[in-house]
Amino acid sequence: MRERHASHGARRTREFEAFVAGAAGRLLHAATLLTAESPDDNPRAQRLLTLTLAQTYASWDRLRGDDPYDRARQYLASRFARGAWHQYGAWYRYGAFGRRRPKARGMLADLSPQERLILVLRLYEGVAEEQAGALLGLSPERVRAIYARAMTTLLHPPPGPAPTVPVAKPAPS
Repeated sequence: MRERHASHGARRTREFEAFVAGAAGRLLHAATLLTAESPDDNPRAQRLLTLTLAQTYASWDRLRGDDPYDRARQYLASRFARGAWHQYGAWYRYGAFGRRRPKARGMLADLSPQERLILVLRLYEGVAEEQAGALLGLSPERVRAIYARAMTTLLHPPPGPAPTVPVAKPAPS
């Protein structure tokens, strides 16, 4: 009996390692896009990936024919959404319990966390509006509107601050 459990555990570990070898790079890229960090300096994305893979491994036996990548993507998206709510949600806005995080520097930094999440799911991951809406608890129409706003912001970024005009000092009398 003990040997059967050991062989099952070894098989489970091998299957998961094969999954990680194939999917970790893409999941890390998605996490980096979500956190809007630089690909060279992405500690939040790496932590998000680590937590996602840990949760995927913990539920590996319960997949029962489900696509493990799809499940990992769901974990990644929901974990990011929860973290973004805590970062930008009510607690952060009103100052209680909020923790400031470094300013995002990536190419999606001008987007809100929700816009980044929907853009990454739709554009990078190819998730349908209905699936993204079901995952995030939004209607497909709302997902479509947020996606359109994110694409507009990405393609037509807001102008930077107006240049300062030096003020001439009056001549001494």
